[in-house]
Amino acid sequence: QHTHLQFAIEGISRHCIWSFLHSHPFYNSEQVSQRYVAVHEGNFYVPDSLGERGQRIFASTIQARMRDYQELCDALAPYVGQHYFEIFSGRKGSRRAEVDIRRKAQELARYVLPVATLAYLYHTISLITLFRYYRIAQEFDTSTEQRLVVERMVEALLEREPEFRHILQDPMPIEDTPEYAFFAERGFTEVDVDNARRFVTEFDAQLDGALSVLVDYSERSETVLAESVREVLGVAQADLSDEEAIRLVLDPAENRILGEAMNLTTLSKLNRTLFHVRYVFRKRLSHAADSQDQRHRFTPGSRPILMRHYTGEPDYYTPVLIERIPELRERFDAAMRDTWEQINRLLNDGESPEDAAYLLPNAVHVRFTESADLLNLHHKMAMRLCYNAQEEIWRACLEEAQAITRVHPEIGRWLLPPCTIRARARKNPYCPEGDRFCGVTVWRLPREEYSRVL
Repeated sequence: QHTHLQFAIEGISRHCIWSFLHSHPFYNSEQVSQRYVAVHEGNFYVPDSLGERGQRIFASTIQARMRDYQELCDALAPYVGQHYFEIFSGRKGSRRAEVDIRRKAQELARYVLPVATLAYLYHTISLITLFRYYRIAQEFDTSTEQRLVVERMVEALLEREPEFRHILQDPMPIEDTPEYAFFAERGFTEVDVDNARRFVTEFDAQLDGALSVLVDYSERSETVLAESVREVLGVAQADLSDEEAIRLVLDPAENRILGEAMNLTTLSKLNRTLFHVRYVFRKRLSHAADSQDQRHRFTPGSRPILMRHYTGEPDYYTPVLIERIPELRERFDAAMRDTWEQINRLLNDGESPEDAAYLLPNAVHVRFTESADLLNLHHKMAMRLCYNAQEEIWRACLEEAQAITRVHPEIGRWLLPPCTIRARARKNPYCPEGDRFCGVTVWRLPREEYSRVL
């Protein structure tokens, strides 16, 4: 556990990163962002196991989505600019505005790109985590790619420390995983359209149009939190009411540690009381947004074998701005329809679900359940309620904060963006983003008035 390894990894698909490298809490990564770096031709993972016809379908689909991406970037720019200059009117004609508008257009256009898009990153893990990778690397969803990546990581280690070869356990065959065994016992295949449609219908009915819904929590959470605060401080209820105790730990005006730039909460005796409150959400996010959501490693989710949710029909998230502009929506929907048609062609030709899944767009829905203790959820909310956060994950976090407020108003009222926290903690400047200030004085707004398009 004490020995850590840092790897520079390039040429790995975002799908593999989502499904494997970032699916657990014990890592640190620095990864290039599609929000700020344009995607170029040839920047895609192509499975070696595709047949000749499959390779042609795969390549032509990648090329078509690249055209869609480039055309959407151009088509989005004037609409993005319109909203941008409503906030930053003084930046018209500036280089800064040009860069900001291009990046925001890229952020929205990238939803059409396949999850086969390549990334590069620095990835730091402990030695035991690498051994675990090696043991389980053949599991779903991207078993071939992740096995190759892990083998290269292990080879790099053994070149320097060959004695570790003696304690490596052989990779576990995929047939020995509980998921594979379940499918084999029931006679299920990885793609099961009828089953997937029943599941998706049932799941989405629970969401009722939301991105995230609160499905479980303890009714006594506010009481437990207040009691824990009194325990830490050694005071009786007569001297500190429940409302006062909760305010003491969650109001940044009382608990100024919450306004610190570095997250000090796990090191603070009082703040550790937040560990005892827990919430469970059922969520539906795009692959792109969930790839950011899962970076909050201590708000873990049970994410699916993605092709078990494959219905054979377009199933995706549409960014708000694209949704509002008919000609953009039409172009976006056409790209989505074509993507699913090409994936169906691959599957009908007998290509593996694993290979076909790489053509799924960043916009594809990922359905899962996520849980979090209040300490880590509070930190996540502070990061993702910021107006600079990706719009989709911002919206999901806002729904979650509102849901918690409905059941636990004394807790939920303090789930706030970083500028509001810093304002109450009397930390200057209120916005911690420097020259990336969103242009909106969010700390002056009640949460009910939060509104974003970009």
